[in-house]
Amino acid sequence: MRVFHGFEALPHFTHPAVTVGSYDGVHSGHLKLLRTVTAAARGQGGESIVFTFEPHPRITLGKADGLRLLTTLDEKICLLERLGIDNLVIIPFDRAFSRLAPDEFVRDCLVGHTGAETLVVGFNHRFGHDKQGSYDYLDSHGFGLRIIEVSECDVDAEKVSSTVIRQLVGEGKMARAARLLAHPYLVIGRAQRNRIRVEDPLKLLPPPGEYAVSYTHLRAHETKANLVCRLLLEKKKKKNEQSECSFYRESKQSGQKRKETT
Repeated sequence: MRVFHGFEALPHFTHPAVTVGSYDGVHSGHLKLLRTVTAAARGQGGESIVFTFEPHPRITLGKADGLRLLTTLDEKICLLERLGIDNLVIIPFDRAFSRLAPDEFVRDCLVGHTGAETLVVGFNHRFGHDKQGSYDYLDSHGFGLRIIEVSECDVDAEKVSSTVIRQLVGEGKMARAARLLAHPYLVIGRAQRNRIRVEDPLKLLPPPGEYAVSYTHLRAHETKANLVCRLLLEKKKKKNEQSECSFYRESKQSGQKRKETT
């Protein structure tokens, strides 16, 4: 997957199908959109493009009080790449961008900068200044795009949304969260002396406790997926201190349980 920051120096894209959103969590509701955009791109012999925002729009708009993110930017990139997205364009979400009218965003950004031919949107997607844009807006204005609307997603009759999943993670209900995410909850951090440091202060971590995990060394692309693991999360209280995680591994040797710090 190619990753681009901003609209400057974007290459020529072949018959692109695009979708736009924060995609926090890259959860099962998002998967319907992302699979639709990849299928649309293949169907027209082109490339899939995801537009996302950095920082989260609520931060720029001064509405970040209490905000916690399911995925940092690095985690979002990792998950989108696994899904086979061809291109990711990270839009710097500043005040100037937030003031773009819906027609400016579609005409200048999506069509003008990427040559978008198909746009995939969710059933409740809003865009542009004051969220004036919607599927109905796109359908009535046209813009020369094929517009595909994706319906709401639920899992086991439970509504899927980033808000619902944040609540589950915050309560430590990781199995239910993983079911709605359609993947295990991902934490990317920096290894430091038997600990994994989570550097983004907005990253949502479960309450302190023990959780079964698998782990991957990203640099070496080595995955240990079948270990019996425990993730000990220690949330620091002081301002400006970073949250930390400690990984422990338990294994059995000759009938004895051996605990290793990793």
